Amino acid sequence: MPVDFYWRMAMEGDQPSLRRKGIVSRGGFTPGAVGGLAPGLRNGKLDGYSHVDYLAEVAKATEASGFVGALLPSFPHTDDPWAAAAALARETSTYRFMIAFQPGFLHPVQAARMTASLQLATGGRTVYNVISGGGGPQQLWWGDKVEHDDRYVRTSEFLDVLRGVWYATDHSYDHEGRFYRVRGGGLPPALAGQPFPEVFFTGSSKAAIAAAGRHADYYLSWLEPLSSLTAKFEQVREHSAGIGRSPRFAVRLDVLARETEEEAWQEVERGWVRPGPAATPAYVGLGDSVGWQRGQDLGSGGNGSRGGYRALEISPNVWGGFHVLRAGPAFGLVGDYRQVAARLDELIALGAEAFVLGGVPHLEEAYRVGAHVLPLLRGAAVR
Repeated sequence: MPVDFYWRMAMEGDQPSLRRKGIVSRGGFTPGAVGGLAPGLRNGKLDGYSHVDYLAEVAKATEASGFVGALLPSFPHTDDPWAAAAALARETSTYRFMIAFQPGFLHPVQAARMTASLQLATGGRTVYNVISGGGGPQQLWWGDKVEHDDRYVRTSEFLDVLRGVWYATDHSYDHEGRFYRVRGGGLPPALAGQPFPEVFFTGSSKAAIAAAGRHADYYLSWLEPLSSLTAKFEQVREHSAGIGRSPRFAVRLDVLARETEEEAWQEVERGWVRPGPAATPAYVGLGDSVGWQRGQDLGSGGNGSRGGYRALEISPNVWGGFHVLRAGPAFGLVGDYRQVAARLDELIALGAEAFVLGGVPHLEEAYRVGAHVLPLLRGAAVR
C-alpha cells in the first residue's frame, strides 16, 4: 500500500535542537543574534539569509529525502502559508504544499481563485489542511467569535461553496446559506479545470468528525496511544459509512530517532533538565480544541513532574512530553531507527495512509529520518 510522507515546515521559526527548549534561532520573526540563522549576524550586520531561504533549504532537503511535500501551518506569529507556498514552489519540482487555513478567514470564492491560481502555477501541487480553530485567545486574534460547533458547520458550508464554484460552468453556481451567499459563481476560463486539492481534515469533536465524514480525503489526527487512535478511527469510519463514504487516515507526529535508543533518550534528557518553562505557551490550552485536550488528558497517565521524563512514555517509544521541549502537541516517537520504523508500521497497519512527520531542528532531522527511518518501513511502499 503506497503511503505518503509529508514533513512539517517550521513556519514559526526553528529551534537549534530539542535541548534548547523554546529558543528560536532559525527564521521566524526573532531579531538576528550571534550564532543564529535566517538571519544571522556577520560583523554586526544581518547577513541577508532570510526565513524564506531557510524554509527553501528544508523543502529541498525533504524532497531529496523521500517526502512528498510539507505541511505549512498557520498561526498568528507565522508567515502566511499561501504566500509561502508560492515562494517555495520554484525551489522544488514535485513537492506538494499542504496549506493550513481556517475557512473563517477568507471567502470560499476567493479561496477557489487563489487555489486554482496556485494549482496552475505549480502543476497541481496544492493540498488543503482544513482546520476550524481551537478557540480561545488565538481565535480572537483572528477576529473570529463563532462558537466551536458552529465553526464546523461553517467549514462544511465553506467547502460546499468552494467545490460549487470550482466545478461550475459559465458562472452558473448559486448558493444561499447560513454563512455564505453566492450568485453566478465560477472560475474564469483560464483557471477552470485544475485538479481539486486533496483535503486533510482535522478535529476530534463530534462536530469535527461529522464534517470530516462529508469532506475529508484524509482524516488527520495528532498521534495518540494506539488504543485511543483505534477508537477515534472507528468513529470516523462508522460516521462515514452512514453517508456512503470510505475515509482514509493520516497521523501527525514528531520523531526523535537515533542510532541507539539510549542516544535518543539522552537527547530528551538534555532538554528536560534545562531550566525554563515549557516551550508550548500556556495560552494554547485556553481554547476549546477537543484534540488538544485529548492529548493533555491522555498524557496525564504518566506524570513527568513526579516521575521524570520517562514517566511520559505511555507505550513503547510513544512519548507524551514533546510539548515541553518544543511548541506543539504532546505525543511523538522516541527510539532507535528500527523502533521508530516499527511504530510507524503499526500505525500503517491501523489504517494510516499518510503521515505528517516533524523533528527539531527541521532541516537536519529531515535528512536523518529520510535516510535512516523511511527505508526500514515494511508495511508500505513510501510514495
